Amino acid sequence: MPQLSQLAEVYLSQLFWLAVALGFIFFVIGRGMLPRIQATVDAREQRIAGDLEAAQKARAAADETEAEWRNRMDAARAEAARIAQEAKQTSAQDTEAKVKAAADTINLRVESAEGKIRDAVNSARAEIEAVAADATRDMVARLTGIQLASGEAAAAVKAELNV
Repeated sequence: MPQLSQLAEVYLSQLFWLAVALGFIFFVIGRGMLPRIQATVDAREQRIAGDLEAAQKARAAADETEAEWRNRMDAARAEAARIAQEAKQTSAQDTEAKVKAAADTINLRVESAEGKIRDAVNSARAEIEAVAADATRDMVARLTGIQLASGEAAAAVKAELNV
């Protein structure tokens, strides 16, 4: 085979051109393109690292803002509870004052009514005593024929009613 017989003659030249081709590839890709690719990868890694750092800072700021917000909300809740408690106390005091005033008014009315009842009872008792004294005088006069003085009959009726 003629192709194999010339292999020894072209072997060194093929090795030379292989070395030239590989050297060309090495310098073009290794020295020209690879640094650009590496720079792009490094820039991308730096941007990702920066973005992660910014995200961490944003998270820390958000956590701090949330803590401040929670503190403000807790303070607002405490203030609202204090105001509600004060309103309850004020309302209770107002209600107590109104109830006391109403009780005083009712007590005055009750005392007035009791006085009127006492007066009515005393008046009724006096009328009953007067009627009883007249009736006693009439009965004694009809039964015995003795005329009693009105003072004696009233004293006798009074003595009997107070027993």
